This record gives sequence, structure tokens and C-alpha cells, in this order.
Amino acid sequence: VQLVESGGGSVRPGDSLRLSCVASGAFFSSYGMAWFRQAPGKEREFVATISWSGGATNYADSVQGRFSIFRENHKNTMYLQMNSLKPEDTAVYYCARARTIRAPVDQAEYDYWGQGTRVTVSS
Repeated sequence: VQLVESGGGSVRPGDSLRLSCVASGAFFSSYGMAWFRQAPGKEREFVATISWSGGATNYADSVQGRFSIFRENHKNTMYLQMNSLKPEDTAVYYCARARTIRAPVDQAEYDYWGQGTRVTVSS
């Protein structure tokens, strides 16, 4: 299984970005997925999770109402729509595949990770 993120970049506060995560291999729809991020000098943290069907999502308080996670299982792709970006959203964003159909917030429950895509929000 390989996960490849794309869509990062440098933007100004208030702008939007959409990150994508394409998964290789079969049974993409059988697993929960998530986005995590790591800001410079900080621990990696949970951003958003989505269950196997997309029917259940969960967001960190810091992004609730601004970010939206969704997936297209027929394309083996997960997305993170990021609106109203803030400087504190600056980080490397990683997608990850859970061990089960659920999508917990605990990073230890994820067994495959992408290489990350960098998002920089600055005026």
C-alpha cells in the first residue's frame, strides 16, 4: 500500500487549499482514513478522520468548521478541503490508513502513511 499526498503550497491567510491522498492497492474502501499534521518544532497531531464509507467524520477543534474531509472510494482518493486558512495551519500534512474500517484519532491505530505535503500560510 502506498499513499501519495498532493495539493500543498504557500498561501495567504484566508485562502483555501484542497489536499488529495491517492492510495494504491486494493480494498481502499475497507479502511478508515485520516489526515494528521506536524508543524515545525511540534508533535504530529490529528486533524480529521473519516470512516470507510465516509459516513462518519471527526475534526480537531482547531479546524472544525473550516476543514472538510471526504473520500471517493471509486477513485481510491481522500481529500481535505481547507478553507479560511490561518498561519497556525502551517505544517506538513500526512494522510494515513487505519487498521480497520473505523477511523480513530490515535496515530498508533494507523499503519500506512504518506510522505506528506507541505502547507505554508503566511502574509
